[in-house]
Amino acid sequence: MSVVTRAAPTVSLALGSGGARGYAHIGAIEELRAQGYDIRSIAGCSMGALVGGIYAAGKLDDYRDWSRTLQRLDVLRLLDWTLSGGGFIKGDRVLNQIKTLIGEVRIEELPLSFTAVATDLYAQREVWFSRGPLFDAIRASISIPTVFRPHHYEGRTLVDGGLLNPVPVTPTLRDLTDCTIAVDVNGPDEDPGGRPDTITGDATFGDMDEALAANEHVEPTPAPANDAGGALTTSRRKIASFIDGLLEKREKRHAERAADPGALELFARTLDVVQQTVTRYKLAAQPPDLIVRVPRNVCAFYEFHRADELIELGRQCTREALRHWQVPTRHRS
Repeated sequence: MSVVTRAAPTVSLALGSGGARGYAHIGAIEELRAQGYDIRSIAGCSMGALVGGIYAAGKLDDYRDWSRTLQRLDVLRLLDWTLSGGGFIKGDRVLNQIKTLIGEVRIEELPLSFTAVATDLYAQREVWFSRGPLFDAIRASISIPTVFRPHHYEGRTLVDGGLLNPVPVTPTLRDLTDCTIAVDVNGPDEDPGGRPDTITGDATFGDMDEALAANEHVEPTPAPANDAGGALTTSRRKIASFIDGLLEKREKRHAERAADPGALELFARTLDVVQQTVTRYKLAAQPPDLIVRVPRNVCAFYEFHRADELIELGRQCTREALRHWQVPTRHRS
């Protein structure tokens, strides 16, 4: 008796914008591949164009490994600040890393269909890169207004595609694949009541160091030599008090930041709100077969030192979205 094997479902993938949250696209791609999906087409904008283009060029593993090494200071060293050119960051250092990684490859030479979406600032319309140098396509799509300098290409001034189409499903409509899956990294907050605790790494250690310094002068109350239980109880009380103090201090700090955010935090939140609103309208007009949603409040768009946890989050969100979903039969021939 012959064994009938089913072909792997073919997928068109739409990868959305969202700054550092776009690391979740790496986890999404890895999970789709692990579950046997065949990615034949990718459309992306901003970080989605970056990750999607690097995957299409066969360099995703290298990019993932590099991004995981980045610490907060490494990210800061990659920023070349400027007061001219329409953006606070030239982007040359970051872009040189990307150019070195992908090389001089053209989109039409890639093994799968790829489209990067940018925005023509003066024509006020989307620009789709489906031919030409991959680097220019990515460079144009990631140019967050006022953050990165716009990309001037063939007489156009191009900025982040997320301004007009944060999750670009439209370019995939021409694909002859089994399904379209969109990864939206501007999804609803995990905690509708407020931003969850996303302060990790240096900030957490900073809280602890300050608390330790504040308690250095406190000497433990000596217990009688034969009162081991009393000493243990006293130690537990001190540990509990110390932890309570840390939690109270962190909650107060988060409340202060929410009430009076800094300029960068304010810009980040404004960008998130705008992109989430545009995304909602776009996906309602052209719904994909499946949407993988990553909460927008898991991190700010500029926290590029958090690759490991965001990649894993993308993997988990994709796994959960696929758990009870079946490829729609209407797309099969």
